[in-house]
Amino acid sequence: MAVYSMTGYASAQSSPPAGAAGHEGAKATPSGRLGLEIRSVNSRFLDLAFRLGDELRASEPALRELIAGRLKRGKVEVRAAIEAPAGADLREPTPRMLQRLGAVQDNVRGWLPDAPALSVAEILRLASMDGAVDVDWGEAVQTVAKQALADLLAAREREGARLATMLLGHLGQLRELAQQARPLVPQLVEQQRQRFLERWKEAMGLAEGSATPEAAQDRALTEATAYAIRIDVAEELTRLAAHLDEIERLIKKGGEIGKRLDFLIQELHREANTLGSKSAALELTRISVDMKVLIEQMREQVQNIE
Repeated sequence: MAVYSMTGYASAQSSPPAGAAGHEGAKATPSGRLGLEIRSVNSRFLDLAFRLGDELRASEPALRELIAGRLKRGKVEVRAAIEAPAGADLREPTPRMLQRLGAVQDNVRGWLPDAPALSVAEILRLASMDGAVDVDWGEAVQTVAKQALADLLAAREREGARLATMLLGHLGQLRELAQQARPLVPQLVEQQRQRFLERWKEAMGLAEGSATPEAAQDRALTEATAYAIRIDVAEELTRLAAHLDEIERLIKKGGEIGKRLDFLIQELHREANTLGSKSAALELTRISVDMKVLIEQMREQVQNIE
C-alpha cells in the first residue's frame, strides 16, 4: 500500500449537460463551463471546506460524502463555479426586452419613487440571463469531482512516495550515528576506571598508609561502576533501534500511518535527548545533536503524511 501525503492540488472542467432547453422551447444555449478544484494541506483530522457557486450549492452534501469516502486526513478546500460562455456578458438586449424592462422599472418606481434607475451594466447582465438554460449540474458535478479527486490522490501519492524515500534515507543516517555511539561508552568507562585508580593511588600516597591498597582499589572500582551506570546509553540505543525498525516497517506497509509515525518520532526525540544528557564525551554530544537535527527534519515530513 502506498504512502500518501496530505498536500496536493487538482482541478477538472466540464461542459454543460446536453439536452437542456431554453424558455419557450428555444434551442438550447450553453450555460457555461463547470470548473472544480481541490486543494489539500496537512491537518490532524479531515477538515472540509466548500466554496461553491449559487447554482452548485445543492451538490455540497454529495461532494462531502464523496470526498470523505476517499480522504481520511487533511484540510481540504473545494471550489466550484460555472464560468459563463465567451461573449455572454455582451449579449445585446432586444427591443422587446428593453420595453419589458422599462415597463417593470416604471411599475417598481410607481411604488418606490426613490428606487434608482437601471444602469447599462445591469441591463446587459439581465439581457445575458434572459433565456438562459435551466441546467441541472448535479451529475456533472459528480463526474468532475471524481476526476479531480482521482488526480488529487495521484498527486498525494507521488508526494507521499517522495516523503517515504526521504524518511528511509534519514533512518539510514540515524542507524549510522547509533553505530558510532555504541563503542564510545565502553571506552569512556575504561578511561574513567583508570582515572579513578590513579586518583586513589595518589590519595593513598598522601594518606601515608591510613588506608589499605585493597580498600582503595575497591573504592575506585565502586566509583567507576557507578559512573558506568550513569553514562550507560545501551538501553537508549536499543530502544532507538527498535523505533527505527518500526518506522521503516510502517513506511513499507503504507496506508494511514501518519499518526503512528508522529508518535514514534516523539519517542525518537526522547531517546536522542537522553543520549545527550548522559553524554560524557564531546563526540557523543555531537552524535546526539546530529540525531536531533535528523529527527526534527523527519518530524516536519511526517506532519504531511496521511
